[in-house]
Amino acid sequence: MSSLKAEDYIGQAVQPCALLDLLDLPRVGFRGADSAAYLQQRGFTLPDAPNRAVVQADGSGVARLSQTEYLLLGSQGDLGQRIADEEARWELDHSANYLLPRQDSHAWIRLSGSLLPALMAKLCGVDLRPEAFAAGAVAQTSAARINVIVINVGGEVPTFEVLFDRSSHEYFIAAVQDALIEFA
Repeated sequence: MSSLKAEDYIGQAVQPCALLDLLDLPRVGFRGADSAAYLQQRGFTLPDAPNRAVVQADGSGVARLSQTEYLLLGSQGDLGQRIADEEARWELDHSANYLLPRQDSHAWIRLSGSLLPALMAKLCGVDLRPEAFAAGAVAQTSAARINVIVINVGGEVPTFEVLFDRSSHEYFIAAVQDALIEFA
């Protein structure tokens, strides 16, 4: 079991059951009928349907939460600079594309390891096994009694991005760490 900040994680091997706190890595949302066109114009590859996610070439991610809402997650490679720049550069241009700041509203952790589906079964009632929750899938559900967004990143080692209300950060980390004890 480990709890690290993003800057401590770069270049380190993933442990069998690992928790990485990405609280400081930039994330932002966009919503509106013109959001897809705006993000594509900015060079993002978008998921083709709601509740899907795509990892970008630079390691950042885009999750489509509804027909017109997108969540952008920063890359550890550039410490989220691309996403931070997108948020800073956005301007209201009277189109149907609205900025949804997420840095102050959503905490973000990464969970990884071969026993990740079993770990999540302790916290969440949704089936997050690979056969039911494939790479690129997004679940908007509850875990440890709070609302969460779970993104299956896929990869050699099962990896989930989990976002939740920032005010629940300490509580949710403790709940995950408690569940990790069984798998550590």
